[in-house]
Amino acid sequence: MQEAISDIVWELGNQKDIISTDPEDLHAHGYSSWSTVNPDELPVAVAYPRTTEHVATIVRVCHRHRVPVIPFSGGTSLEGNFSAPYGGVSIDFAYMNNIIQVNKDDMDVIVQPSVGWRDLNDELVKLGTGLFFPVDPGPTARIGGMIGTNCSGTNAVRYGTMKDWVINLTVVLSDGQIIKTRRRPRKSSAGYNLNSLFVGSEGTLGIVTEGEWRITQPFSTLKLAVLPEETSVAVVTFPSIRHAASAAASIMQAAIPMQCLEIMDEVQMRVVNLSKFTAPRVWVEKPTLFLKFAGTKGSVKEQIQLVEKITANHKGGNFEFAKDEQEQQLLWSARKESLWSMLSLRKEGEDVWSTDVAVPLSRLADIIEVSKKEMDELGLFASILGHIGDGNFHESIMYNKNDESERAKVEACVKNMVRLAIEMDGTCTGEHGVGWGKKESLLWEVGSETVGVMATIKNSLDPRWILNPGKIMEVPWERQDDHSAAKD
Repeated sequence: MQEAISDIVWELGNQKDIISTDPEDLHAHGYSSWSTVNPDELPVAVAYPRTTEHVATIVRVCHRHRVPVIPFSGGTSLEGNFSAPYGGVSIDFAYMNNIIQVNKDDMDVIVQPSVGWRDLNDELVKLGTGLFFPVDPGPTARIGGMIGTNCSGTNAVRYGTMKDWVINLTVVLSDGQIIKTRRRPRKSSAGYNLNSLFVGSEGTLGIVTEGEWRITQPFSTLKLAVLPEETSVAVVTFPSIRHAASAAASIMQAAIPMQCLEIMDEVQMRVVNLSKFTAPRVWVEKPTLFLKFAGTKGSVKEQIQLVEKITANHKGGNFEFAKDEQEQQLLWSARKESLWSMLSLRKEGEDVWSTDVAVPLSRLADIIEVSKKEMDELGLFASILGHIGDGNFHESIMYNKNDESERAKVEACVKNMVRLAIEMDGTCTGEHGVGWGKKESLLWEVGSETVGVMATIKNSLDPRWILNPGKIMEVPWERQDDHSAAKD
């Protein structure tokens, strides 16, 4: 690994600020306070490329030395997605954070991997485009990581997930070769759909970047959506989590085109009050649905009337609407800041286990009710929240990370939720990815044969298994020996 670092520095013209071996930097790129699963190893170095050609050089050198490379974007992943279990070089795209080109008439945008989605939307507003990028995960998430995990967010119920908004990608393969997945039209049937291969692959098949492709086209290219004419935000409380979940399922089954439909239980509402992130607002501490309506003025009015009837049938309380845009942001921030609120309450020695599943809408109320009961029986500070409009919800449990028995109870509770979701024909991860933490769960979900097919694809594109090894699937023993030798 030290030889690889020296070669990288030399091949990039002895630009010493491109490589860091500072211990704090290594820790920040190998350990995440967001994630419950953190391997003991850290990267040996952190690289800070400025161009796609830099990335290709770094990867090419690491391929030659059989050294792992781990892409790093916003660092907000929850399943150990950017950890470095075999050491290696972490590639941080912090300096590749430019919006290259906004194509208003084509409703698309070309960006580098470290552009934040909120920064992108701020720029679109500033340019007066009337457009926005609708995928909205955690506020600090960046495009590269969002592509890697096929993330979603509160808008997913209407706009889908990251895979639905990627037009094309520039990707550095494991040997340093640079490819482009396709051109810029919104539809194409030209060959294999490589976008879908790389989106959600967590950097295990190639590293999504930007750069020139023959005719100076830098990528990734993302679709944009038209800002709706009218939006309205409301909250409504329920006597139980089952009532809230049943109401959400009924809303979706009625084909009402909601922009967002979110749930937070009474514990999470208390968390928001305790954190004071939305002060001076004090929330009713009951299971709550957060709703966002969008469209024309007439269609929004119709949506609200229909949803009010449905929630009333499920014992929902009165709707509380935001009076203006500022209050809309306040209401919605309670949901968007929920995980931050929970993390802010941690005391010394405490951690938060946060993970997600998704199930078909018809099973949503069942799994939330059972999971909530099992979680409450732990006697710990624990809550349920999530993107209930598409059957996706999260458990967040606070526990003493130094108490092995307590951690074991929490882990068992989480695994019960995952197993139950799979039994209900659901998935072990709706939007966080598999990473380091859910490889076993992936096997439960799709079976060893399907994971074997994934390994065959991985082996064909990355025969030395240097790209983010240990994520999604286990590294073959012979490749583990390669990485161990390089590390030694």
